[in-house]
Amino acid sequence: MFDLVPFGKRRDDVFGALTKSLHDVFNDEFFAPMTGGSALSFRTDIRESGQAYLIEAELPGFSKDDIDIDYSSPYLTIKAVRKEESSRENEDQQVVRRERRYGEYVRRFYVQDINGDEIRASLKDGLLRLEVPKRQKPAGKRIEIQDDGNAGQQLQ
Repeated sequence: MFDLVPFGKRRDDVFGALTKSLHDVFNDEFFAPMTGGSALSFRTDIRESGQAYLIEAELPGFSKDDIDIDYSSPYLTIKAVRKEESSRENEDQQVVRRERRYGEYVRRFYVQDINGDEIRASLKDGLLRLEVPKRQKPAGKRIEIQDDGNAGQQLQ
């Protein structure tokens, strides 16, 4: 890829060239599964209301048996596992083509002050919806200040 560097600012130092080379190597699509690239992730939308968070995750082709949702304070983890095999044989029962696709798609969210016992999930048309209720914080108690001139003398 081209570097956009103004004239007179380009420096041909060994360390910079090495850093760029390593950056280019690890940005290759081949390394995407190891670097947490989009190949093993899924898209999510998160909305917040006064009472809850609504998480919508796109998981087309997954059934509810393929999806595991776990809450271990303070992390909410959504994991979907794909195990898919297809095979074609000719008339002599010889394998002409066999394809397998396995993958684990994981997203982990750091969430605080939620009610983990009341999380609700539904899956419809490849869209996983989670309603994560917030923990209700106790209302603060207002303390009235008494208008007493002797309050300072009692503390001594």
